[in-house]
Amino acid sequence: MEYTDKIYVAGHTGMVGSAILRLLKGRGYKNIVVRPHGGLDLTRQGEVEDFFQEEKPDYVFVAAAKVGGIRANSSYPVEFALDNMYIACNVLKAAHESRVKKLLYLGSACCYPNTASIPVKEGDLLNGSPEKTNEAYALAKNFGVSLCGYYRKEYGDDFIAAVPVNCYGENDCMDPLNSHVIPSLMQKYHRAKMEKLPGVELWGSGKPLREFIYVDDLADACLFLMEHYFGEGHINVGTGMELSILQLAGLISEVVGYTGKILCDPSKPDGKRSNALDSSRLFGLGWKPGYTMQRGLEKMYQWYLGQHL
Repeated sequence: MEYTDKIYVAGHTGMVGSAILRLLKGRGYKNIVVRPHGGLDLTRQGEVEDFFQEEKPDYVFVAAAKVGGIRANSSYPVEFALDNMYIACNVLKAAHESRVKKLLYLGSACCYPNTASIPVKEGDLLNGSPEKTNEAYALAKNFGVSLCGYYRKEYGDDFIAAVPVNCYGENDCMDPLNSHVIPSLMQKYHRAKMEKLPGVELWGSGKPLREFIYVDDLADACLFLMEHYFGEGHINVGTGMELSILQLAGLISEVVGYTGKILCDPSKPDGKRSNALDSSRLFGLGWKPGYTMQRGLEKMYQWYLGQHL
């Protein structure tokens, strides 16, 4: 990308989109176009087509999505399926018709089948059913990843897709009912610290393993792929490091400064046993993460304290 190229970041107010926007500005890209949801509804085909015809961006980062944790995914499968498919259909179609130079679409590690071998390779994407607790979201995001490949195959469009592991960090969703595991635990332990509670409940057995990536690392990987990846097929984005939910809970409690007990509730769902990705293709291109889990959590907690207290 040239510094004068017009770059559209879809979903710029979300966690990943805002990180991509910060990174682009920090690297010196000046010609960036964004629209808040109130000014452009990506689930509306006509609005999206009008926007692309008016702005004609050269490069597009698709970080927009309807996201949520296990509870939200289980409760609202129709909304998670339709909204995410509409976003993929509308943005990719409009990007094709306006002849963007390159587009990057973000999938999700939860899209991989539950039966895939760990660490999960890119070729495992459609070789089975995803985890039931987020099936609707996963199927919709898989559609978006596949659609990038279809546009490349049929029209030669330079559309690529990245599939990251669980992401966390600044601008994460902190809604207690819809947040993912890290923001949920961070709020729980902070509240327990303030109220001097003797223990905090942890959903599930604590045994499942998870791989996480700090949002600034994910943004850096997205820009790296936009500049250096031109191959067919999606590419995994991870750190190569995994820890159990119980270990994660202990690390978050340490960062927050909570010293009470962690009380596992095995009656609650665990989700997938592991979500580690094989990111060797990305590492082979020369990209590596810059954040340790400790440093990422500390930075997120400082952001949380500044924004929510």
